[in-house]
This record gives sequence, structure tokens and C-alpha cells, in this order.
Amino acid sequence: MDKIKLNFVNKSADTNNSSIVIFQQNVAEDFGEIAIAWKVIENCGRLDNHPFTYPMQFQVSSSDSYGNFTPQLTASNGNAFDMIKDTSGDILKQSSTSATSSNEVEVRNNLASGAINANCYRDGKLLASKTGLAPGQKAVFEFQPKIYIGVVSQIEEGDVMNSAIISQINSEINLFGITSADIVMSGGGPGKSSEPFNFTLENINQ
Repeated sequence: MDKIKLNFVNKSADTNNSSIVIFQQNVAEDFGEIAIAWKVIENCGRLDNHPFTYPMQFQVSSSDSYGNFTPQLTASNGNAFDMIKDTSGDILKQSSTSATSSNEVEVRNNLASGAINANCYRDGKLLASKTGLAPGQKAVFEFQPKIYIGVVSQIEEGDVMNSAIISQINSEINLFGITSADIVMSGGGPGKSSEPFNFTLENINQ
């Protein structure tokens, strides 16, 4: 199985045209610090749906202090990647030495000088980032098959969300063993009678 087919369905009573954010946590880092808005669903009206896919593999890329971005390289658990300077300039290549943990992916700054940023992408969209890695430092990434989903305002895909925003999003959806499913949003509504938004998996195929 190379990807999970998901379908967001709005069955809520929301009248604010709320945006829905989906993100993952890099469990190799301190939990809850920051996260990247991986996917933002906008203008999805009541009873509308929004299909999307969750590829099992992700890609890594790095950028250097000159503002250059390397191509995205597909990463598997246990892989490590080195940012090095070769005759053409700064490049990212898979390392001959594996990551310290077989569950993690590492991006190492092996340049003699200059900081780098290490970025992860899933489905072509920014998923996680570690900035300001000095020479000799590394970024470590590990993602469990879980997504977090919630209602936000004024967040765009690729935005960094701080802990204050993340703390408002408490719906965790476990995708382990699933090939396809609907993510159904309920709750919401105007006035004091509104209920909290709720997200549940329905029509699950394994």
C-alpha cells in the first residue's frame, strides 16, 4: 500500500465557513512545540466533500544559507541524508551510513560552513521543518500514521503553527491499517447551542 485515500466530509452545522487544518507531529522532536499546516481545506460547505491522499512515503529536501533548495528525495525509515559541498555547489545526497534509529530519517549538515534548513514533504506539501542547522548538526524526523485535524482561521498551507494554535486542535486520527476512509466533521453551529467540532472516521476500508 503506497497511499491512503481519504475524503473529508462536512456534516457540521458551521455557519462561519471555517477552514480545516490537517498536520502531523514529528515524534522525534519535543511534542507540541510547533507544527506545519500540511493541508488546509477552505470553502468546503455543508455536505460538501474534499478527497485527498496520504502517501505512506515522504520526501526530504534542504535549503542552504544562499537560499538554494535541493531536489526532494524520497526517504524511508532508517535513511540518512548528507548536505555536502561538491564541485557543483551544495547538494543533498543519501548517506552511506544509516540513521541512528531504524524508525527515523536524518538530514545532516556536513558543510564546512553555513546553516541549512531541513524540510519534509508529503504529497508535495511541506509537512515538517527544522531550521538553522549549523555544520555538524542534524535534523531527525519520525512520523506515525496519525494526523491531527481541527478548525482554524487565517492559516495557510505551509504556515508554522505555534503551540497556542496546536493546543486548540485535539482531534487525532489514527490511519494505521487503513486503505481508505471518510473523515466526517460534525458539531458547530451558531449561538450558545453550538457543539464542539468533532471528527470521526467512517466508511473505513482496511
